[in-house]
Amino acid sequence: MSYLLTPLTEGTLPLPNRLVMPPMGTEKSDRDGHVNKELLDYYDEKTQGGYIGLVIVEHSYVSLEGKASPRQLSVAEDKTIAGLKKLAGVIHTNGSKAVMQINHAGSNTTEEATGATPLAPSAVMHPKRKTSPRELDTAEIEDIIEAFGQAARRVKEAGFDGVEIHSAHGFLLNQFYSPLTNKRTDHYGGSLHNRINAHLAVIETIREKVGEDYPLLLRLGAADYMEGGATIEDSTVAAQEFEKAGVDIFDISGGLSGYSIPGLTGQGFFAPLTEAIKEKVSIPVILTGGITEARAAEKLLTQGKADLIGVGRAIFKDSSWAKKAVESLSSY
Repeated sequence: MSYLLTPLTEGTLPLPNRLVMPPMGTEKSDRDGHVNKELLDYYDEKTQGGYIGLVIVEHSYVSLEGKASPRQLSVAEDKTIAGLKKLAGVIHTNGSKAVMQINHAGSNTTEEATGATPLAPSAVMHPKRKTSPRELDTAEIEDIIEAFGQAARRVKEAGFDGVEIHSAHGFLLNQFYSPLTNKRTDHYGGSLHNRINAHLAVIETIREKVGEDYPLLLRLGAADYMEGGATIEDSTVAAQEFEKAGVDIFDISGGLSGYSIPGLTGQGFFAPLTEAIKEKVSIPVILTGGITEARAAEKLLTQGKADLIGVGRAIFKDSSWAKKAVESLSSY
């Protein structure tokens, strides 16, 4: 992994150095997906003081047919780079590292957002969105893989410290991963190893575009929490393959069920997932899931549940959360 993120993942560091602001969709970009003052002001406010070690900027669409919502951020064209440079600059000026998450919505979108029928690995109704998609053909899959690579190139050119692939929360790569939404019988479907072929191709393409030393993260929906869906046993196997392919950090969340799972509560409720994956890989793992208390986050780190702690909704609600966390732990 590049030196750019190494200080964030050293196991002896306390919470303030290992605090991650995970991607949170803001719907603050222009309708064409470009960065505007509203978005810059939002990230400026959240990162004041440099109390957050790493900011993962909200999921950004790699191509128009993969757009998830009307004001989602875009990384689909070269003309977005100038605005993205401003965004990375704001975060860096405030003292945090910046990673951009890139995504394709698949069937987790609407025709209103994309201007076309939603696409998916299989013509299976999305379990949460309830959209009825059209099945992708092989050539279209290859185009999407290339779109991920080009998006990663733009992220690097814009000055971000790394790029994150989104494969969680029911979006396209998560749809390939889950047996509930992937009913294909070709190279991209069937066994677990076939269902991750799209991921492996995306990782390979991104590495070709950004080089071997540029930090590459992957947000993995490590369990669907649905009967017949992806399980943590699947994810421990997949994670090892992704690490071998070139992923530097795992960012763990839920799969088709999303980031909020009925019955899962408490501080860091995805800890069983991160713990199981940490046992099988040698790269850092980010834990998220209902973390609102600084001391609870610190305890999760000291217990070895994860290497980095993601605090999303607490920071979304209170821009001074990280500052308060640092101060409370300093006096503890």
